[in-house]
Amino acid sequence: MNTEAVQFELAGEQAVITAELLDKYNQPGPRYTSYPTAPEWSDDFGVAETESALARSRHSDAPISLYFHLPFCESLCLYCGCNVIINKNHEVAAPYLERLKREIEMYAERIRPGRKVAQLHWGGGTPTYISAAQIEELFNHIRQHFEFASDAEIGIEIEPRVTTSEQCRVLRRLGFNRLSMGVQDFNPLVQKTVRRIQSYESTKALFDECRELGFESINIDLIYGLPHQTVATFAETVDKVITINPDRIALFSYAHVPWLRKQQGSFAQHLPLGFEKFRIFHTAIEKFTSAGYRYIGLDHFARPEDELCRAQDDRTLHRNFQGYTTRGGCDLYGLGVSSIGGFADVYAQNWRELPKYYTAIDAGTLATMRGMQVSAEDKLRRAVINRLLCHCVLVKAEIEREYGIGFDEFFAPELAQLRALESDGLARISEDRIEVTALGRIFIRNIAMVFDAYLKKSAAASGSLFSRTV
Repeated sequence: MNTEAVQFELAGEQAVITAELLDKYNQPGPRYTSYPTAPEWSDDFGVAETESALARSRHSDAPISLYFHLPFCESLCLYCGCNVIINKNHEVAAPYLERLKREIEMYAERIRPGRKVAQLHWGGGTPTYISAAQIEELFNHIRQHFEFASDAEIGIEIEPRVTTSEQCRVLRRLGFNRLSMGVQDFNPLVQKTVRRIQSYESTKALFDECRELGFESINIDLIYGLPHQTVATFAETVDKVITINPDRIALFSYAHVPWLRKQQGSFAQHLPLGFEKFRIFHTAIEKFTSAGYRYIGLDHFARPEDELCRAQDDRTLHRNFQGYTTRGGCDLYGLGVSSIGGFADVYAQNWRELPKYYTAIDAGTLATMRGMQVSAEDKLRRAVINRLLCHCVLVKAEIEREYGIGFDEFFAPELAQLRALESDGLARISEDRIEVTALGRIFIRNIAMVFDAYLKKSAAASGSLFSRTV
């Protein structure tokens, strides 16, 4: 029997994780950027259903969140699980941007004038694959068709290896105020193995330049569980990130899914697994929290003065396809190849394949590939899952008032299942609330899974659909 154990402290509470406990709970499970999760969506949901939802959302007073997917990259990072298109010839961006502009116009025609954009995000791929001039042209087209709130959160993912000073200056001048900067790992062997060579010095230089330009918040993305990572080598990466001093850190667990991403099979024998992988995660948590960051949950850290922390304290934090956010209650419209929207009780995803996306836009129609109508029970369970993931506490009376149920009666089977997690120290169940413990924060996805009605039906298939929870 493996007797390894790690002691740690989170939110002022001590906890111990043993190898046995990790083996028990480190199972495949969703990340809950949506509920119901994407595997439950249907190919029968198409353009007609999206048009109907847009017509319903036209009467909404909810603020708008816009997501744009810019899929192009110059080279493939072997760990990547995103929908990307690899092409060193940047001329391929121009026809894509023309279609994206047409899609902007389609959505603007269907969304009631006067609704304000509270949040905009460009993801990828590599959004800075396009030139500074193309960035400005695309953003101006968005502004021409949508009205932004004065305090809008305007963010973009940037790739330090290809992003130029000119691009950063243009982004800031246009009003972008948040950056997410990919790092993953600074170790040379890890970088070589995953084909992403990126020095600490060049990354810090770009970060410092962006800080000087006045971006309000700069996030750094890391991945633990990559090939050849060890506790010692990743500790060095974390120390370097701390010296860079980002406002937030996203520390993602590497998802090894070679049956979906064939390129990942090239380094399978070099992956840290099980308790070794967890020790890497634990070391990062210890270092970041000792440096003054708060562990928000799942994979996010932030400075105590950050609005993410304030939102968690007053229980207004939300979760969407970009992760944790303070901009709740928005109708999210996803534009571009593979983009996902969530509005008017539906989820709708565009075609993943570029030719099919182009065909739809060229025909003057929306590019919906699949989606789902969200039921009343879906909304109830989504609220429960989100509050546990975001606040680490759920007040039963609040759910009862909002959804007209008796919590203990409606969720009797789930509460019985949750008792088993409580006996392992992951949660505390009282008459009026459910609280996630320090130990439970590590296994927060497992706690959320208890309330996932679809997961119970598709448990046999879940192993091939989701990454492990830690």
